[in-house]
Amino acid sequence: MNKRLPKLIAVLLVSVIASASVPALAAGAWAQHHPRRVQVNRRLARQNGRIRQEAREGDLTRAKARRLHRADHRIRMEERHFSARHHGAITPAEQARLNRQENRVSRRIGQ
Repeated sequence: MNKRLPKLIAVLLVSVIASASVPALAAGAWAQHHPRRVQVNRRLARQNGRIRQEAREGDLTRAKARRLHRADHRIRMEERHFSARHHGAITPAEQARLNRQENRVSRRIGQ
């Protein structure tokens, strides 16, 4: 009986660890597609396309397009930073802040 006890403890320990990690994995998948993050990231993707289109058409110089891409990249890094603090989500206030920053970059694209 004593020989089976360590094996039983090991099996129980593995099952406890496995069952504890399933909700964490599910939360990570949910957080990745959090509605506020999705909205911010879709907008960044559209702005990126606008910058590329304007540069292709010659409305933006390469240097200005590079600066705008860099500004968008900084916004994306800030979004990632915010989401890391809140387990994959961003707060409404953080979303508003990111949207204001995106608005500033958006206005610079058409100039």
